[in-house]
Amino acid sequence: MNTLTIDIRRAEPADAEAIAAVHLEAWHGAYSGIIPHRALNAMISRRGPGWWANAVRRAATILVIDVGGKVAGYATIGRNRSRDLKQQGEVYELYIKPEYQGLGLGSRLFKAARQKLKAHGFRGIVVWALEENENALAFYEGAGGRDIAEGVEVFDHKALKKIAFIWD
Repeated sequence: MNTLTIDIRRAEPADAEAIAAVHLEAWHGAYSGIIPHRALNAMISRRGPGWWANAVRRAATILVIDVGGKVAGYATIGRNRSRDLKQQGEVYELYIKPEYQGLGLGSRLFKAARQKLKAHGFRGIVVWALEENENALAFYEGAGGRDIAEGVEVFDHKALKKIAFIWD
């Protein structure tokens, strides 16, 4: 009988290539048909292994979920960037490779991200999701998030509405 371990830990520079692969696959899966093709590919190509290695070295808080020794997803967290919202922490990104989605790994990683923000002394958190990303909206609603604000992101002259979910 084989036992598969699942570990959530802080990212290390050696994880950069694996995080870049998650980013590539998850963003194509989440945003193809939502974000214009050229803009999406440009955003993905800017975040290769070198970019992620620098992010880890710069002390950005990046968590990875490791399944049997392979990075299956990542989350980036920190201080809330919106001055209009009182929540102090923010989950900037949370992505799971498509083949690992639907197994509860995103929920485990989200819980760990929230706990890490709380341990850093942040009260309340916010997460932004594009309105057309129905999977993300369902995930954050299912995790108890309250839809509190809206904003707009522009990609290649296409304006897309984004929704802020909060947890106090």
